[in-house]
Formats: sequence, C-alpha cells, structure tokens
Amino acid sequence: MNSIKGFIVAGTHSGCGKTSVTLGLMAAFARKGLKVQPFKVGPDFIDPGHHSRAAGRTCHNLDGWMLSGEVLRDIFSRHSQDADACIVEGVMGLFDGFSALEETGSTAHLSKELNLPIILVVDARAMARSAAALVKGFSEFDPDTAIAGVIFNRVGSESHEQTLQEAISLTDIPLVGCLPRRNEIETPSRHLGLITAEHLEDLEGKYSALADWVEEHLDLDTILEALPDIPMPPRFDELPMIPHTRIGVAQDEAFSFYYDENLRMLRYAGAELVPFSPIEDKELPDDLSGLYLGGGYPELSAFDLAQNTRLRRAVAEFSKSGKPIYAECGGFMYLMDSISKGDRLFPMCGIFPFRSTMQNRFQALGYKEIEIAEDCILGPIGTIARGHEFHYSALEDMPEDLNKCFIVRSRKGEPKKEGFLTEGNTLGSYIHLHFASNPDIAKNFVEACINFSRQEEI
Repeated sequence: MNSIKGFIVAGTHSGCGKTSVTLGLMAAFARKGLKVQPFKVGPDFIDPGHHSRAAGRTCHNLDGWMLSGEVLRDIFSRHSQDADACIVEGVMGLFDGFSALEETGSTAHLSKELNLPIILVVDARAMARSAAALVKGFSEFDPDTAIAGVIFNRVGSESHEQTLQEAISLTDIPLVGCLPRRNEIETPSRHLGLITAEHLEDLEGKYSALADWVEEHLDLDTILEALPDIPMPPRFDELPMIPHTRIGVAQDEAFSFYYDENLRMLRYAGAELVPFSPIEDKELPDDLSGLYLGGGYPELSAFDLAQNTRLRRAVAEFSKSGKPIYAECGGFMYLMDSISKGDRLFPMCGIFPFRSTMQNRFQALGYKEIEIAEDCILGPIGTIARGHEFHYSALEDMPEDLNKCFIVRSRKGEPKKEGFLTEGNTLGSYIHLHFASNPDIAKNFVEACINFSRQEEI
C-alpha cells in the first residue's frame, strides 16, 4: 500500500497570510522535485487557481458543508494517488464554517474527515507572549483537532522572533518557523480574495519569491519527516462514458470559476467539453448541444464582451433554438440585457430581460441549498443540491412575471424562489452549485443535451 505526506495550512483568521504561506510551500516543494497535490477547503475559486499554477497540478475544492464525508474522502483519494505530498489550504479561521455553534464546513471539520494534521499560521504582528496564549487557546478549544505545529508570520525582527520562540515554549505546540514580514511578495486582493491568476503578471516570479521566503526560514525536510504517513489504498475509478454530446464551456479571463469536480462529472456522464472564449471567439464551436457558463469577473472584461457582438448574438440564437444553457453568477450576468458599471452600460446577450449593476459592497455571501421547483435541465421537481453564492452586482429592471425554478434555503431567512428559467432551456442563477453534492445534476444536464440532439436528428 502506498503512503503519502499531507497536511493542512490553517489560519487563526482571514488575512493572517495563510495563502502566501501555502503558495510558498507548494512552490518550494514542487521545485524540490516533489509531486505536490493542492487542495482548498471551502467554496473559493480564486485560491485554487493560484494553487494549480504554483504546484503544477490542478487544485480541488474540499467543502464539508456542500459535500458529504464520503465524497470528500473520494476526491482526496482520487487525486492523491501518485502525489508525494498533499497540501491543503484552509478557509477563514481554523474553526470557522457554516455555523458559529458547530464545525461543519470548517477547516477543523475537514482535518477530522481526512485525518490530516494542521499547521497553524499566526499573524504575530504586535504580539509577544500573547502569541502563546492565542496558540494555546486554539489547541485547547477542540482537543480532537490535531495541530501539529505553528508558523509565526509577519515577524518584525530577529529580537521579535527570539521572543516568540521563548513564548511558544509555554505551550505543547511545536514551532515550525518564523516568517518575516514581506509586504512586497503578498498577492493583491479583490472582493474578499486574491486577484485571479488570469489577471496577474509574472506569476512564476511571484511564486518563486514566495518559495525563497519559506525555504529561507522553514526547514522543509523536517516538516515532511515530522508528518505521519497517510496510507493510500489503491483505487479503481469508474471509466468515463464514450462522449455522446458536445458541451461548450466558457473559459477565459472573464469566466474561470469552475469546480474541477463539476467538469469531471460532466465528462463521466458522457459529455465532451469544448472550451470557448466569449471575449475572443467570434463563433461558438461546431456541433454543440449545450453550454456551461461559469463565474468569474465579467465586469472587468465588460467592454471586450460587449464589443464581441457576433458571439453574443450566437449565444442568444443558441438559447432561442432551445438547446440547454446553464449559467452561474458571472455567466448568468453575461446572459442578461446588460452590465451596468459606474456610468457605463455594457450590452450583453439579452436572454434574460434585466441587467446587473455593480455595487460598492457585496450583495450576497453564503452557502445555499436549492430544491428544484419546476422540471428543468438540471433535474425534475424535488431535486436537491448545494452551492455557494457571492457577488457584488444587483439585479435591476426585473419583470414581475419571471419564471423561477429554484426554492433556495440559506442559513438565515425564509426560503425564496430563485433560478431564472427561460421558456426554452436556459437556466441562470447567482449560485455556484457543486455537482458532487448531488451527482444527478451532472447526469441530468448531459441527458438534457443528448435528448435535444436526438430531437434535432428526427
């Protein structure tokens, strides 16, 4: 039986520097010649894009609220089989998840599900002995959460480092190392997250600088040697179906937010996924039976999207023909009449008769469970799936008679109707669904595309 090394990089809170530390560790281990498999706790899309580039392998999301423990272990096992080291970046603070009263969806929850040790990143600015109290509190809050070591980040000087080393001796948690403050190598952020890899220049240089940073101040060999071996029993995945339909997937600077598991499940359900760019391409790829428009930052590319009139018209005609289209968040915005940004109005595809207007603060943030209330391309009435919603735009000029097919439940508030459905087969929503929360979603969408193709052949 094979075994691997694996650990979770967790933080005391968002903004403590855990992403910079994680990217530095991934890049450093990768350039030592190790096969590093990255993972990300939670529903985020931006960090996984950076992880994939830094490690040289596709990052996969592990979300304990959207996905069952069995599915989490399956995803982790599937993608770790040939890895030398698995590095998982946590979400928010170590114990932050779906609820303030229990652990579901938190980094601590995932640590228990996968039996992975935690390296805790602590922002040590303006702290000395108090840093030990903070670490002790985290280690004792939940004794079943295995904190294997601590990294002090943003350390101000050598004397500050020495003080922190003395303080941590008051706890039972080993000190992995102290990282000095390096503002110049931190990745800039936008909308509660990093700027996407697609919108940053000289990524390799940034990752290399982060790798230098952790190599200089952390003993990477000692870190790996101190970690327990994780047994990886051999597994046999189900074989994908021979493709029976072609589905176009929007992929460019404007549309890059996809759970990789969603794409895998579509392929295994019998779809050939064909990438296209709403920014660059003048026509849709040939012989498509469906479209999948994921999220991203269409507002940043609104001018280019608006200028590509031919592709916008092609998507609108595709919808009018009745061929299935599923759009999430940014992709949903692209299908509206327009995107309003500042004092400018950018025309989009015009499939949904309303516009999105960018706001100064986020309009929705949180987990959502949907129940399909009307038969549609994702399944019959009663189908349930889970996802996450986060956007800065609001809908305006909405007609009152819009057809909605989702009953949406969040942690707070009464269920409400969402999920906009045209008279044809176009479905748009702000919610990013994780197909692994209900595998029937991917199968149903592929089947809808196949059925439409068969109808055209008759």
